[in-house]
Amino acid sequence: MGSFAKHQIILTANATLPATSTKTPPPSAAPTRRAVLTSAGILLAMTSAFSGKKAYAANEMTTGDLAWGTRSWFREKYFQPGLTSEEAAARIKHTAEAMRTLREMLERMAWRYALFYVRSKSAYLELDLKNAMKIVPEERRKEYVRAANQLVDDMSELDRFIRSPKVYESYLYYEKTLKSLDNVVTFLV
Repeated sequence: MGSFAKHQIILTANATLPATSTKTPPPSAAPTRRAVLTSAGILLAMTSAFSGKKAYAANEMTTGDLAWGTRSWFREKYFQPGLTSEEAAARIKHTAEAMRTLREMLERMAWRYALFYVRSKSAYLELDLKNAMKIVPEERRKEYVRAANQLVDDMSELDRFIRSPKVYESYLYYEKTLKSLDNVVTFLV
């Protein structure tokens, strides 16, 4: 009985298949994820290669150019040339303002988003601190280096306490990080 049922299923399946099964799918079929990602990557590479944009000058920055953060990290890391010391100082000042929005994530205990935000900010902050040191006068460089090292330490501690969600310590190092950022910004004024 079982073999008869299998035979019937195979016969009905073969009867419903078209005579030539080597046809290509119709063009209206939805593209695969791989095709979409490949075409998006090619489009992104072509856009950045042929855009003709040069490195940002400090006096040419617009509000759209100041939209640094988690959304433009990929573009900043791989497609944007190195920043000048003035641009690095501007980005540090912008980071100091933008880090104030992290409080809402901490209050809602959105640990994953807060961790990503802190890591993306600290990823380019270290390079910017080195670039911005050229602006600082020679006699204040030791103080600047001390403040920058304190900022990096506070950011890494904040990252550690967000990673293992400890509420009180996260708030504590969040406030310390803000103080350190403000201290570094005073050197760049």
